[in-house]
Amino acid sequence: MLFSSRLKTLGRSNSPSRVRVWLQFTSSISSLKVAWRKDVNLDQAIENDKQWRLCARVLKEVLNEPGQVIPLRYLEKRRERMRLPTTIKAFLAKNPGLFDTYLDRIKPKTEPVPFICASHRLQRFLDEEKRINLENEPLIVAKLCKLLMMSKDKVVSADKLVHVKREFGFPSDFMESLVPKYPEYFRIVGGPGEGKSFLELVSWKPEFAKSVIEQRAEEESRLTGIRARPSFDVKLPPGFFLKKEMREWVRDWMELPYISPYDDASELDQASREMEKRTVGVFHELLSLSLFKRIPVPILGKFCEDYRFSNAFSTAFTRHSGIFYLSLKGGIQTAVLREAYKDDKLVDRDPLIEIKDRFVELLAEGHRERAEQLRLRREVVQKDMEMMALRNHERDFQECGEQLQKVEDLDSW
Repeated sequence: MLFSSRLKTLGRSNSPSRVRVWLQFTSSISSLKVAWRKDVNLDQAIENDKQWRLCARVLKEVLNEPGQVIPLRYLEKRRERMRLPTTIKAFLAKNPGLFDTYLDRIKPKTEPVPFICASHRLQRFLDEEKRINLENEPLIVAKLCKLLMMSKDKVVSADKLVHVKREFGFPSDFMESLVPKYPEYFRIVGGPGEGKSFLELVSWKPEFAKSVIEQRAEEESRLTGIRARPSFDVKLPPGFFLKKEMREWVRDWMELPYISPYDDASELDQASREMEKRTVGVFHELLSLSLFKRIPVPILGKFCEDYRFSNAFSTAFTRHSGIFYLSLKGGIQTAVLREAYKDDKLVDRDPLIEIKDRFVELLAEGHRERAEQLRLRREVVQKDMEMMALRNHERDFQECGEQLQKVEDLDSW
């Protein structure tokens, strides 16, 4: 009866296309399709980070070893897992200054083999990383609280959080070094073992329960003196057009009240447009909290149960192409927050990105040294070639002189 009366009302006050849009809401939001369109600038933003991320994977592999050393041949066997396109020896030659190589025995009475360990230069970077993390500890704690506050039960698997530590800029050992320092915020529950340990929120922090969108609306209200409504910043890329029905759908959807990702969503129907509004809000907040305002979709998929995402959650990124971009760069789907970038550069940089900047400087220093070494080698080779050419020229001149002398001797005879 309610459905029939609603349909009659729509029939009187709206066009047939609006009725069809509303019917789509009642059937399946995930059935609404928007064509994917490549964004060259946002793909380039991911490509820009390719080299240092590759080096970071190798670094992580070495630092996770006991004593932070590993036989070179063992590391070579892990190339496929690290997605390293070159041999370890070639990688070390291209990135000098990261590691030192030395000979040692794997077992007593065996022949010494090459090992690698962190160089002195890399150790200085690791010390700098600790300093930056310590200076930004309040930010890291706030991020961790927010991740728990958005979750369904205010508790998330410790393994999942460890898996996304680099996406949000958490220190490698944050579960051991950071969490115990804040018992007023966090509690570890469960037992040891994979999937059995969980991080639980101890107390709700109202100051953390404001999304980026809500903070932006409050700031706008403060500056203008006019109450601003929290809303998404929608900006379709150049040349991107939505079909008429989809434009109407987006317009109606945008008119729905904003639902904070920190609000209780337990009463919302999973297939409702209100739940879609809340889910997009959660995605927006998660991407906003991440270091580079982008997260691989498979990583987000690990949190479906924690944040009540549907199984088809990734379609929201193309359905809301004015808010997100779904990159396919590198053979993996990555959700990118559109408003966070201008061309291929981040607009608002997370303070923890300073760690990445220091690492890139370390790599650049090694690359400059390698370029200088190659230049000196080329100069030596060039000089050798010039000396050889000079000697050959002198020999040819001498041979010509000898031939000329023979001719003159024959003439005189």
